[in-house]
Amino acid sequence: MESKVPASELDDRLQRFRRLMDAADPAWELAVVLSKINLYYFTGTMQDGMLLVPRDGEACLWVRRSYERAANESLFPLIRPMRSYRDAAAGTAPIPATVHLETEQVPLAVYQRLRKHFRFENVRALDREVMRARAVKSPYELGLMERAGAIHRRVLEDRVPEILREGMTEAELTSGLYTLMIEEGHHGIVRFGMSESEIVLGLIGFGESSIYPTYLDSPGGNAGMGPSAPLFGSRSRRLRDGDLVFIDVGCGYAGYHTDKTMTYVFGTPLPDDAVAIHARCVEMHDAIAALLRPGAVPSAIYEAITADLEPAFLENFMGFGNRSVQFLGHGIGLEVAECPTIARGSDEPLEAGMAIAVEPKKGIAGVGLVGTENTFVVAPGGGRSITGHHPGLMPVG
Repeated sequence: MESKVPASELDDRLQRFRRLMDAADPAWELAVVLSKINLYYFTGTMQDGMLLVPRDGEACLWVRRSYERAANESLFPLIRPMRSYRDAAAGTAPIPATVHLETEQVPLAVYQRLRKHFRFENVRALDREVMRARAVKSPYELGLMERAGAIHRRVLEDRVPEILREGMTEAELTSGLYTLMIEEGHHGIVRFGMSESEIVLGLIGFGESSIYPTYLDSPGGNAGMGPSAPLFGSRSRRLRDGDLVFIDVGCGYAGYHTDKTMTYVFGTPLPDDAVAIHARCVEMHDAIAALLRPGAVPSAIYEAITADLEPAFLENFMGFGNRSVQFLGHGIGLEVAECPTIARGSDEPLEAGMAIAVEPKKGIAGVGLVGTENTFVVAPGGGRSITGHHPGLMPVG
Protein backbone atom coordinates (compact mmCIF):
# COMPACT_ATOMS: atom_id res chain seq x y z
CA MET A 1 0.00 0.00 0.00
CA GLU A 2 1.20 3.54 -0.75
CA SER A 3 2.48 5.51 2.18
CA LYS A 4 0.13 8.09 3.64
CA VAL A 5 0.49 11.75 2.71
CA PRO A 6 2.32 13.28 5.71
CA ALA A 7 0.24 15.39 8.10
CA SER A 8 2.70 18.26 7.73
CA GLU A 9 2.22 18.17 3.96
CA LEU A 10 -1.57 18.32 4.31
CA ASP A 11 -1.29 21.24 6.74
CA ASP A 12 1.01 23.17 4.42
CA ARG A 13 -1.43 22.73 1.52
CA LEU A 14 -4.39 23.93 3.55
CA GLN A 15 -2.51 26.94 4.87
CA ARG A 16 -1.38 27.87 1.37
CA PHE A 17 -4.98 27.66 0.14
CA ARG A 18 -6.19 29.82 3.02
CA ARG A 19 -3.60 32.48 2.24
CA LEU A 20 -4.68 32.52 -1.40
CA MET A 21 -8.33 32.81 -0.35
CA ASP A 22 -7.49 35.69 1.99
CA ALA A 23 -5.78 37.51 -0.86
CA ALA A 24 -8.60 36.87 -3.34
CA ASP A 25 -11.53 37.58 -1.02
CA PRO A 26 -10.68 38.82 2.50
CA ALA A 27 -14.33 38.44 3.54
CA TRP A 28 -14.64 34.74 2.66
CA GLU A 29 -16.16 32.58 5.38
CA LEU A 30 -16.54 28.96 4.25
CA ALA A 31 -14.99 26.91 1.44
CA VAL A 32 -16.60 23.62 0.40
CA VAL A 33 -14.52 21.06 -1.51
CA LEU A 34 -16.34 18.13 -3.16
CA SER A 35 -14.28 16.89 -6.12
CA LYS A 36 -12.25 13.76 -5.53
CA ILE A 37 -8.89 15.09 -6.78
CA ASN A 38 -9.06 18.21 -4.61
CA LEU A 39 -10.22 16.10 -1.67
CA TYR A 40 -7.14 13.95 -2.13
CA TYR A 41 -4.89 16.99 -2.39
CA PHE A 42 -6.10 18.44 0.90
CA THR A 43 -6.80 15.26 2.91
CA GLY A 44 -4.83 12.37 1.42
CA THR A 45 -7.95 10.29 0.72
CA MET A 46 -10.36 10.16 -2.22
CA GLN A 47 -13.57 9.00 -0.59
CA ASP A 48 -17.13 10.19 -1.19
CA GLY A 49 -17.47 13.19 1.06
CA MET A 50 -16.86 16.89 1.50
CA LEU A 51 -14.22 19.08 3.05
CA LEU A 52 -15.44 22.18 4.89
CA VAL A 53 -12.79 24.84 5.37
CA PRO A 54 -13.87 27.83 7.49
CA ARG A 55 -11.81 30.98 7.37
CA ASP A 56 -11.50 30.79 11.16
CA GLY A 57 -11.59 27.40 12.81
CA GLU A 58 -10.67 23.81 12.09
CA ALA A 59 -11.35 22.25 8.71
CA CYS A 60 -13.41 19.04 8.77
CA LEU A 61 -13.60 16.17 6.30
CA TRP A 62 -17.09 14.67 6.29
CA VAL A 63 -17.19 11.20 4.68
CA ARG A 64 -20.20 9.27 3.41
CA ARG A 65 -18.40 6.27 1.95
CA SER A 66 -16.08 4.92 3.11
CA TYR A 67 -15.46 6.56 6.47
CA GLU A 68 -13.51 3.48 7.58
CA ARG A 69 -11.16 3.73 4.62
CA ALA A 70 -10.74 7.49 4.99
CA ALA A 71 -9.82 7.08 8.66
CA ASN A 72 -7.38 4.31 7.76
CA GLU A 73 -5.51 6.04 4.96
CA SER A 74 -5.65 9.74 5.83
CA LEU A 75 -3.67 11.70 8.40
CA PHE A 76 -6.07 14.64 8.17
CA PRO A 77 -6.73 15.71 11.77
CA LEU A 78 -10.55 15.90 11.76
CA ILE A 79 -12.61 13.29 9.91
CA ARG A 80 -16.30 12.64 10.69
CA PRO A 81 -18.87 10.24 9.20
CA MET A 82 -22.07 11.44 7.55
CA ARG A 83 -25.07 9.78 5.98
CA SER A 84 -26.01 12.87 3.99
CA TYR A 85 -25.27 16.58 3.75
CA ARG A 86 -27.82 17.03 6.54
CA ASP A 87 -25.36 15.57 9.05
CA ALA A 88 -22.55 17.86 7.92
CA ALA A 89 -24.84 20.90 8.02
CA ALA A 90 -26.00 20.05 11.53
CA GLY A 91 -22.38 19.85 12.66
CA THR A 92 -21.41 23.14 11.03
CA ALA A 93 -22.35 26.41 12.68
CA PRO A 94 -22.85 29.08 11.75
CA ILE A 95 -23.48 28.59 8.04
CA PRO A 96 -22.69 31.84 6.21
CA ALA A 97 -24.85 33.47 3.58
CA THR A 98 -22.09 33.05 1.00
CA VAL A 99 -20.00 29.92 0.47
CA HIS A 100 -17.16 29.22 -1.96
CA LEU A 101 -17.50 26.14 -4.20
CA GLU A 102 -15.68 24.41 -7.08
CA THR A 103 -17.97 25.90 -9.69
CA GLU A 104 -16.04 24.12 -12.47
CA GLN A 105 -16.64 20.71 -10.89
CA VAL A 106 -19.90 20.60 -8.91
CA PRO A 107 -22.92 19.29 -10.90
CA LEU A 108 -26.20 21.18 -10.59
CA ALA A 109 -27.95 18.28 -8.82
CA VAL A 110 -25.20 18.10 -6.18
CA TYR A 111 -25.36 21.87 -5.74
CA GLN A 112 -29.12 21.69 -5.19
CA ARG A 113 -28.81 18.92 -2.59
CA LEU A 114 -26.05 20.83 -0.83
CA ARG A 115 -28.05 24.05 -0.72
CA LYS A 116 -31.13 22.21 0.56
CA HIS A 117 -29.32 21.42 3.79
CA PHE A 118 -26.81 24.26 4.14
CA ARG A 119 -29.26 26.98 3.03
CA PHE A 120 -26.65 29.47 1.87
CA GLU A 121 -27.79 32.32 -0.35
CA ASN A 122 -24.80 33.03 -2.59
CA VAL A 123 -21.98 31.10 -4.23
CA ARG A 124 -18.54 32.21 -5.29
CA ALA A 125 -15.85 30.23 -7.07
CA LEU A 126 -12.74 28.83 -5.38
CA ASP A 127 -11.41 26.94 -8.42
CA ARG A 128 -8.68 29.44 -9.21
CA GLU A 129 -7.32 29.48 -5.67
CA VAL A 130 -7.23 25.67 -5.45
CA MET A 131 -5.44 25.40 -8.79
CA ARG A 132 -2.94 28.08 -7.78
CA ALA A 133 -2.26 26.17 -4.57
CA ARG A 134 -1.76 22.95 -6.52
CA ALA A 135 0.44 24.60 -9.16
CA VAL A 136 3.47 24.93 -6.88
CA LYS A 137 4.71 21.48 -5.95
CA SER A 138 6.33 20.73 -2.61
CA PRO A 139 9.51 18.64 -2.34
CA TYR A 140 7.25 15.71 -1.36
CA GLU A 141 5.16 16.10 -4.52
CA LEU A 142 8.18 16.58 -6.75
CA GLY A 143 9.66 13.40 -5.34
CA LEU A 144 6.62 11.45 -6.53
CA MET A 145 6.67 13.17 -9.92
CA GLU A 146 10.35 12.31 -10.31
CA ARG A 147 9.45 8.66 -9.71
CA ALA A 148 6.77 8.92 -12.41
CA GLY A 149 9.26 10.63 -14.73
CA ALA A 150 11.86 7.92 -14.23
CA ILE A 151 9.28 5.26 -15.18
CA HIS A 152 8.28 7.34 -18.18
CA ARG A 153 11.84 7.74 -19.44
CA ARG A 154 12.75 4.11 -18.93
CA VAL A 155 9.69 2.76 -20.75
CA LEU A 156 9.60 5.18 -23.71
CA GLU A 157 13.33 5.55 -24.29
CA ASP A 158 14.57 2.05 -23.41
CA ARG A 159 11.78 -0.52 -23.55
CA VAL A 160 9.35 0.46 -26.33
CA PRO A 161 11.84 -0.41 -29.12
CA GLU A 162 11.86 -3.98 -27.77
CA ILE A 163 8.15 -4.48 -28.52
CA LEU A 164 7.79 -2.74 -31.89
CA ARG A 165 7.41 -5.28 -34.68
CA GLU A 166 6.18 -5.09 -38.24
CA GLY A 167 2.54 -6.01 -38.63
CA MET A 168 1.47 -5.28 -35.05
CA THR A 169 -1.67 -3.17 -34.61
CA GLU A 170 -1.91 0.09 -32.72
CA ALA A 171 -4.09 -1.71 -30.18
CA GLU A 172 -1.37 -4.33 -29.67
CA LEU A 173 1.24 -1.64 -29.14
CA THR A 174 -0.97 0.14 -26.62
CA SER A 175 -1.61 -3.09 -24.74
CA GLY A 176 2.10 -3.94 -24.69
CA LEU A 177 3.02 -0.42 -23.63
CA TYR A 178 0.52 -0.52 -20.77
CA THR A 179 1.99 -3.80 -19.56
CA LEU A 180 5.49 -2.34 -19.58
CA MET A 181 4.40 0.74 -17.66
CA ILE A 182 2.60 -1.30 -15.01
CA GLU A 183 5.69 -3.50 -14.63
CA GLU A 184 7.80 -0.41 -14.03
CA GLY A 185 5.44 1.08 -11.41
CA HIS A 186 2.83 3.19 -13.25
CA HIS A 187 -0.29 3.56 -11.07
CA GLY A 188 -2.56 2.41 -13.90
CA ILE A 189 -4.58 5.43 -15.07
CA VAL A 190 -4.05 8.97 -16.35
CA ARG A 191 -6.20 11.75 -14.94
CA PHE A 192 -7.22 14.89 -16.83
CA GLY A 193 -8.65 18.11 -15.45
CA MET A 194 -11.73 17.84 -17.66
CA SER A 195 -14.61 16.90 -15.36
CA GLU A 196 -12.09 14.65 -13.60
CA SER A 197 -11.85 12.28 -16.57
CA GLU A 198 -9.61 9.23 -16.51
CA ILE A 199 -8.08 7.38 -19.45
CA VAL A 200 -5.70 4.45 -19.79
CA LEU A 201 -2.62 6.08 -21.33
CA GLY A 202 -2.98 8.74 -24.04
CA LEU A 203 -2.49 9.05 -27.80
CA ILE A 204 -0.70 6.28 -29.69
CA GLY A 205 -0.65 5.88 -33.45
CA PHE A 206 1.21 4.93 -36.60
CA GLY A 207 1.73 7.49 -39.36
CA GLU A 208 -1.23 9.73 -40.06
CA SER A 209 -3.21 8.15 -37.22
CA SER A 210 -1.36 10.65 -35.01
CA ILE A 211 -3.13 13.57 -36.72
CA TYR A 212 -6.62 12.06 -36.84
CA PRO A 213 -9.23 14.33 -35.19
CA THR A 214 -9.84 13.83 -31.47
CA TYR A 215 -11.92 15.48 -28.75
CA LEU A 216 -8.87 15.89 -26.52
CA ASP A 217 -7.37 19.39 -26.35
CA SER A 218 -4.09 18.10 -27.72
CA PRO A 219 -1.93 18.65 -30.82
CA GLY A 220 -2.09 14.93 -31.58
CA GLY A 221 -4.89 12.62 -32.57
CA ASN A 222 -5.93 9.01 -32.57
CA ALA A 223 -8.69 7.03 -34.28
CA GLY A 224 -8.95 4.67 -31.34
CA MET A 225 -11.17 1.61 -31.31
CA GLY A 226 -13.96 3.48 -33.09
CA PRO A 227 -16.72 6.06 -32.55
CA SER A 228 -17.83 4.53 -29.25
CA ALA A 229 -14.29 4.32 -27.85
CA PRO A 230 -12.12 6.89 -29.65
CA LEU A 231 -8.99 6.10 -27.63
CA PHE A 232 -6.49 3.27 -27.07
CA GLY A 233 -5.58 2.33 -30.65
CA SER A 234 -6.95 0.86 -33.85
CA ARG A 235 -7.30 -2.91 -34.21
CA SER A 236 -6.81 -2.62 -37.98
CA ARG A 237 -3.95 -0.14 -38.51
CA ARG A 238 -0.75 -2.18 -38.64
CA LEU A 239 2.86 -1.07 -38.36
CA ARG A 240 4.58 -0.81 -41.72
CA ASP A 241 8.10 -0.08 -42.91
CA GLY A 242 8.74 3.67 -42.95
CA ASP A 243 6.03 4.48 -40.39
CA LEU A 244 6.34 7.22 -37.83
CA VAL A 245 5.35 5.77 -34.45
CA PHE A 246 3.84 8.42 -32.19
CA ILE A 247 3.41 7.90 -28.43
CA ASP A 248 2.06 10.75 -26.28
CA VAL A 249 1.10 9.31 -22.90
CA GLY A 250 0.91 10.23 -19.26
CA CYS A 251 2.56 8.24 -16.51
CA GLY A 252 1.60 8.31 -12.84
CA TYR A 253 3.10 7.31 -9.54
CA ALA A 254 1.18 7.54 -6.25
CA GLY A 255 -1.30 9.96 -7.80
CA TYR A 256 1.17 12.30 -9.53
CA HIS A 257 1.75 12.46 -13.28
CA THR A 258 4.31 13.34 -15.87
CA ASP A 259 3.66 13.81 -19.59
CA LYS A 260 6.03 12.74 -22.36
CA THR A 261 5.97 12.24 -26.12
CA MET A 262 8.38 9.98 -27.99
CA THR A 263 8.50 9.34 -31.71
CA TYR A 264 10.16 6.41 -33.47
CA VAL A 265 10.90 5.67 -37.13
CA PHE A 266 10.25 2.06 -38.07
CA GLY A 267 12.63 0.92 -40.80
CA THR A 268 13.04 3.34 -43.71
CA PRO A 269 13.90 6.90 -42.53
CA LEU A 270 11.39 9.72 -42.84
CA PRO A 271 11.76 12.30 -45.64
CA ASP A 272 14.41 14.95 -45.01
CA ASP A 273 11.86 17.76 -44.74
CA ALA A 274 9.97 15.91 -41.99
CA VAL A 275 13.23 15.35 -40.09
CA ALA A 276 14.05 19.06 -40.41
CA ILE A 277 10.61 20.07 -39.09
CA HIS A 278 11.03 17.72 -36.15
CA ALA A 279 14.45 19.22 -35.40
CA ARG A 280 12.90 22.70 -35.39
CA CYS A 281 10.32 21.54 -32.84
CA VAL A 282 13.07 20.09 -30.65
CA GLU A 283 14.91 23.42 -30.79
CA MET A 284 11.76 25.20 -29.60
CA HIS A 285 11.28 22.60 -26.85
CA ASP A 286 14.80 23.27 -25.56
CA ALA A 287 14.40 27.05 -25.85
CA ILE A 288 11.15 27.01 -23.87
CA ALA A 289 12.73 24.79 -21.21
CA ALA A 290 15.58 27.27 -20.75
CA LEU A 291 13.05 30.03 -20.06
CA LEU A 292 11.20 28.17 -17.29
CA ARG A 293 12.62 30.26 -14.45
CA PRO A 294 10.91 31.82 -11.41
CA GLY A 295 9.47 35.20 -12.38
CA ALA A 296 9.14 34.41 -16.08
CA VAL A 297 5.68 35.11 -17.53
CA PRO A 298 4.17 32.21 -19.51
CA SER A 299 2.45 34.47 -22.06
CA ALA A 300 5.76 36.26 -22.71
CA ILE A 301 7.46 32.89 -23.28
CA TYR A 302 4.73 31.95 -25.76
CA GLU A 303 5.11 35.22 -27.67
CA ALA A 304 8.91 35.03 -27.70
CA ILE A 305 8.89 31.51 -29.14
CA THR A 306 6.16 32.03 -31.74
CA ALA A 307 7.11 35.55 -32.87
CA ASP A 308 9.67 34.43 -35.41
CA LEU A 309 7.78 31.44 -36.83
CA GLU A 310 7.08 32.00 -40.50
CA PRO A 311 3.53 31.51 -41.84
CA ALA A 312 4.49 28.30 -43.66
CA PHE A 313 5.70 26.72 -40.44
CA LEU A 314 2.63 27.88 -38.50
CA GLU A 315 0.44 25.87 -40.88
CA ASN A 316 -0.36 22.63 -39.03
CA PHE A 317 1.72 23.77 -36.05
CA MET A 318 0.43 22.43 -32.71
CA GLY A 319 -2.10 20.29 -34.52
CA PHE A 320 -3.34 19.61 -38.03
CA GLY A 321 -5.69 21.57 -40.24
CA ASN A 322 -8.09 23.67 -38.19
CA ARG A 323 -7.47 21.63 -35.04
CA SER A 324 -4.41 23.42 -33.69
CA VAL A 325 -4.28 24.07 -29.94
CA GLN A 326 -3.29 27.48 -28.61
CA PHE A 327 -0.55 26.56 -26.16
CA LEU A 328 3.03 25.27 -26.11
CA GLY A 329 2.94 23.64 -22.71
CA HIS A 330 0.75 22.97 -19.69
CA GLY A 331 1.02 22.45 -15.97
CA ILE A 332 0.85 18.93 -14.58
CA GLY A 333 0.61 17.16 -11.24
CA LEU A 334 -2.35 15.28 -9.81
CA GLU A 335 -3.87 15.76 -13.25
CA VAL A 336 -2.58 16.34 -16.74
CA ALA A 337 -3.40 19.85 -17.98
CA GLU A 338 -3.22 21.90 -14.82
CA CYS A 339 -2.08 25.51 -14.59
CA PRO A 340 0.03 27.32 -15.59
CA THR A 341 -0.24 27.17 -19.38
CA ILE A 342 2.37 28.43 -21.81
CA ALA A 343 -0.12 30.46 -23.81
CA ARG A 344 -1.47 33.93 -24.46
CA GLY A 345 -3.36 35.29 -21.47
CA SER A 346 -1.37 33.28 -18.93
CA ASP A 347 0.18 36.30 -17.25
CA GLU A 348 0.99 35.23 -13.70
CA PRO A 349 4.75 34.76 -13.17
CA LEU A 350 6.14 31.27 -12.76
CA GLU A 351 7.26 30.08 -9.34
CA ALA A 352 9.97 27.63 -8.38
CA GLY A 353 8.52 24.14 -8.04
CA MET A 354 5.90 24.45 -10.73
CA ALA A 355 5.85 21.50 -13.16
CA ILE A 356 5.18 22.09 -16.85
CA ALA A 357 5.01 19.72 -19.82
CA VAL A 358 6.49 21.41 -22.92
CA GLU A 359 5.28 20.04 -26.28
CA PRO A 360 5.94 21.91 -29.55
CA LYS A 361 4.66 19.71 -32.39
CA LYS A 362 3.66 19.94 -36.03
CA GLY A 363 1.48 17.81 -38.26
CA ILE A 364 2.77 16.67 -41.65
CA ALA A 365 0.48 15.24 -44.30
CA GLY A 366 1.49 11.70 -45.23
CA VAL A 367 3.76 11.40 -42.19
CA GLY A 368 1.96 12.27 -38.95
CA LEU A 369 2.78 14.44 -35.95
CA VAL A 370 6.43 15.20 -35.25
CA GLY A 371 7.91 17.04 -32.28
CA THR A 372 8.64 16.15 -28.70
CA GLU A 373 7.45 16.61 -25.11
CA ASN A 374 8.96 16.36 -21.67
CA THR A 375 7.96 17.43 -18.17
CA PHE A 376 10.08 20.13 -16.52
CA VAL A 377 10.32 21.60 -13.05
CA VAL A 378 10.67 25.40 -12.93
CA ALA A 379 14.05 26.25 -11.39
CA PRO A 380 16.45 29.25 -11.18
CA GLY A 381 18.68 27.77 -13.87
CA GLY A 382 15.81 27.00 -16.23
CA GLY A 383 13.51 24.00 -16.54
CA ARG A 384 14.82 20.70 -15.20
CA SER A 385 13.59 17.69 -17.16
CA ILE A 386 12.30 14.78 -15.08
CA THR A 387 11.30 12.60 -18.05
CA GLY A 388 14.54 12.28 -20.01
CA HIS A 389 16.24 14.07 -22.88
CA HIS A 390 15.96 11.90 -26.01
CA PRO A 391 15.01 14.16 -28.96
CA GLY A 392 12.79 11.58 -30.64
CA LEU A 393 12.62 10.02 -34.12
CA MET A 394 14.43 7.05 -32.59
CA PRO A 395 15.28 4.57 -35.40
CA VAL A 396 13.83 1.10 -34.79
CA GLY A 397 13.87 -2.02 -36.93
